[in-house]
Amino acid sequence: MKSICIVLALSLAIMGNVFAGGGSQSTEQKAGPVTITIAGSTSVNPLMELLTGEYAKLKDNIRFNISATGSGDGIKAVPAETAEIGMSSRELTPAELGTGIDKHVIAIDGIAVIVNKDNPVSNLTAGQIRDIYTGKITDWSQLGGGKAGKIAVVSREPGSGTRGAFEEILKFQDQLVKGSVEFDGTGAIKAEISRNVDAVGYISLGSVDGSVKTLSVDGIAPATENVVNGSYVIARPFLLLTKGGKPLNPETKAFLDWILSPAGQALVKTSWISVL
Repeated sequence: MKSICIVLALSLAIMGNVFAGGGSQSTEQKAGPVTITIAGSTSVNPLMELLTGEYAKLKDNIRFNISATGSGDGIKAVPAETAEIGMSSRELTPAELGTGIDKHVIAIDGIAVIVNKDNPVSNLTAGQIRDIYTGKITDWSQLGGGKAGKIAVVSREPGSGTRGAFEEILKFQDQLVKGSVEFDGTGAIKAEISRNVDAVGYISLGSVDGSVKTLSVDGIAPATENVVNGSYVIARPFLLLTKGGKPLNPETKAFLDWILSPAGQALVKTSWISVL
């Protein structure tokens, strides 16, 4: 029906010109496609894919080019102008802010500590997690729960926003135990935990699925409501970054405004991430 109406309207416009003796036609041109480039955190990326997918339905002239290779890359891309929007899953350092970056907090994300589904342990204290990751606790038998076995410590790679936030919150920056296994990306961490009954790792709460088991921390489950009320302590902001000191492309600004609107934040909530 819509296409029929468009054809009819154009036909009437042409007939009007003919009967008026006009020899020229004037039609409004539809805005051409606009591409918004986004780079950075692999943890923010699933949420970004959800948001961009929905936004593209609302504005069909907008295209998105997303590269998820880590928070560090997103932080560098914005001042270098290789991306209009950077994604970071950790706070920026003073030096990084000094490169001329504006930050936009779009959500608060919990970091879930995960183990194999066959691991009987269900709760650890923040101190125990820190001791595991610094090598003071090396065997599951030291933690109770009826399990023994050398703990396989799994971490993210250097430069990961998730790793930076995890180490900062638990206060063991640059003290990761030797012999730990480092993976690039959330998917690789989940795959390793799901196959290794002795492994422990951490991922964004929004990326948790049935392939792994989450642990409570100090008796508090990693759940959205607990992130919102502050009782679950391993949580960090999800940031979108733009270049400071210059106006944003109007379409980029409209997209950022939409993310922070009730409609955008409703989508954030459906992804297990906490709304602002």
